[in-house]
Amino acid sequence: MRQRGFTLIEVIVATALLALGLTLLLGSLTGAVRQVRGAEDAGRVALHAQSLLAQVGVGAPLEPGEQNGSWDEGRYRWQLQVRPFRDPAQRGDAPVAAGSRQLMELVLQVRWDQQGQAAVREWRGLRLVKGPESLPGAAR
Repeated sequence: MRQRGFTLIEVIVATALLALGLTLLLGSLTGAVRQVRGAEDAGRVALHAQSLLAQVGVGAPLEPGEQNGSWDEGRYRWQLQVRPFRDPAQRGDAPVAAGSRQLMELVLQVRWDQQGQAAVREWRGLRLVKGPESLPGAAR
C-alpha cells in the first residue's frame, strides 16, 4: 500500500515559490506606495500654486520683482518672479503708448524633497495690467 502525501522536496519547492511570489508582491506594493506619495505631493503643490497665482495682483497692484515663501511648514518652497512680458516677435525697443496696458509674465517655481530627491515644478502665466506709467516708481 502506497502512502499519499508530499515529499520534502515538493514542500521546499512550494515554499520557495510562495516566498518568491510574496517578495514580488511586496515590491510592487512598495512601488505603488511611492507613486501614490508622489502623486499626492504633485497634487498638493498644484493646489497651492493655483491658489497663489489666483491671488497675485488682486489685493495690491502687480509690480515687477521677486517673492519667496513656503507652504506646509516649509516642506514646499516657492519663488515667484514678476517681469514685463517681452514678445519675441516684437522689437525690444518698440515704444509703449501712454495709458496702454502691458502684459506681465509670472513664473512660479516650487521645490520640495520627494523620497530623497529634489523635485521642481514650474508654472508660467501672463497678467494684463495698466501701462508702465501706472507702475510704482515710473516716471510721469
